[in-house]
Amino acid sequence: QVQLVESGGGLVQAGGSLRLSCAASGRTLWTDVMGWFREAPGKEREVVGAIRRSNSNTYYADFVKGRFTISRDNAKNTVYLQMNSLKPEDTAIYYCAARTSVILSTNTRDYQYWGQGTQVTVSS
Repeated sequence: QVQLVESGGGLVQAGGSLRLSCAASGRTLWTDVMGWFREAPGKEREVVGAIRRSNSNTYYADFVKGRFTISRDNAKNTVYLQMNSLKPEDTAIYYCAARTSVILSTNTRDYQYWGQGTQVTVSS
């Protein structure tokens, strides 16, 4: 099993920044791909981006390109989501997820392990 714990959410003004962390524990060698997703009230969960921990290949959703950056620290089994130039529409619960594959995926169904989520609220 793999356990994921997100942290770093909070309230920030539009234009501000936050850095989310996702600490993985357990059988982390099973999981090369880590994804960040978000779910806003009344909306479906959507992908923000994903990263391969072995080579740092990344994918980003169009709506975050140039504003968000995903990185990893394998020594700490931690993946980060740096969010800059935040907008009110970025308000959501942000989830970290892991999948037992080496292929980046944007589909929630491809991820076997999920964190509990962390709330990000951007005020206008």
